[in-house]
Amino acid sequence: MEKNSKVGSYNFVAEPFHVDFTGRLTLSVLGNHLLNCAGFHAADCGFGIAFLNENRYTWVLSRLAIELEDIPRQYEAFSIETWVENVYRLFTDRNFALVNKEGKEVGYARSVWAMINMETRKLADLLTLHSSSIVNYVCDKECPIAKPGRIKVDKGAHVLDYQTKYSDIDINGHVNSIKYIEHILDLFSIETFREKRIKRFEMAYVAESYYGDTLSFYLQEESEDQFDIEIRKGAGEVVCRSKVIFTR
Repeated sequence: MEKNSKVGSYNFVAEPFHVDFTGRLTLSVLGNHLLNCAGFHAADCGFGIAFLNENRYTWVLSRLAIELEDIPRQYEAFSIETWVENVYRLFTDRNFALVNKEGKEVGYARSVWAMINMETRKLADLLTLHSSSIVNYVCDKECPIAKPGRIKVDKGAHVLDYQTKYSDIDINGHVNSIKYIEHILDLFSIETFREKRIKRFEMAYVAESYYGDTLSFYLQEESEDQFDIEIRKGAGEVVCRSKVIFTR
């Protein structure tokens, strides 16, 4: 990224172990790249995880929406651009563009982040960070997809119980946000992915879950190609909600 640029750009290659059986980059790997780019850009701008951790703060992802026209194939080079759209007192909006090897934007993502105190888990005031310098990185670059919407699962069918394991847990001690994406996509058969691809995927993170928690998955079919999912733990506390829209 150019120094002091408001848009970060980072280069990748779709490695063989990053693609699924169709030869396309998996959504979970793409999601992981998006979060890494958010971290790279935040660090380049002076408010990255390393700086925050020194003061016992960290970033947490609240919402994510990804919309794709195409996705890289095995060995294809691509890049991800990221920028800050808005900064509020407790949340910030960060957007992304997926750029293919020809330089064409073939996908976008919108995300909402909060900063929390690692000890109290309470939200921090973003406008006090570096004397409000974070607002200097707000950028008016267009992101032509809808913001994450409200997801409501009121008649969802219980389809799976899953006990969280070692590989689910991240450095913060809770289930990694990308792991939820993997578990949600595993609710669908391989035939679904033979015939269709994901057009839009949304996540809304509500609460944290930890090692050994039993997660219950509820799936509600809104239409032939649109599904809403809710993950609950314990006595029914909602952990996160998701919307998956397929296209042929």
